Amino acid sequence: MLTSEQRRAMIGEIRRLPALVAETIKGMNDAQLDTPYGDGKWTARQVVHHLADSHMNGYGRTKLLLTESNPTVKPYDQEAWANTADVLAFPVTSSLNILDGLHTRWAKLMESLSESDWQRTGNHPEHGPITVEWILKIYSGHGVSHMSKIADLRRARGW
Repeated sequence: MLTSEQRRAMIGEIRRLPALVAETIKGMNDAQLDTPYGDGKWTARQVVHHLADSHMNGYGRTKLLLTESNPTVKPYDQEAWANTADVLAFPVTSSLNILDGLHTRWAKLMESLSESDWQRTGNHPEHGPITVEWILKIYSGHGVSHMSKIADLRRARGW
């Protein structure tokens, strides 16, 4: 179980992610955004759109756990989602806008939770029992991890 200080720090990461994403990809042109960050890996464009998709799912899961009794949360095929038309050839500004509003709401919601809210449960078919706290742990580092890969790509390519 996390301490309230650890939760506050992780909520801070949730709150800061939209700015981190915007800063990490700032100035990248379409060719750069469409460059994979490794062999068989996603492009920077796919990663930005993936963060919006993934974090919308994470926010929805948070709300389900807070409002229903031990719900089952639906997994989704991230690879398939990363290869749809609204990802492959669509401006990243749409997902930056989603992340900005979503993370503002998500952080505000998490700041309002009681101690018992953090332990509310659901069932994930791939991960088993999950809690709201588990969601915070996963998503507070998820975007940061992806942005470090894009930052590494930019350094390696001299962008």
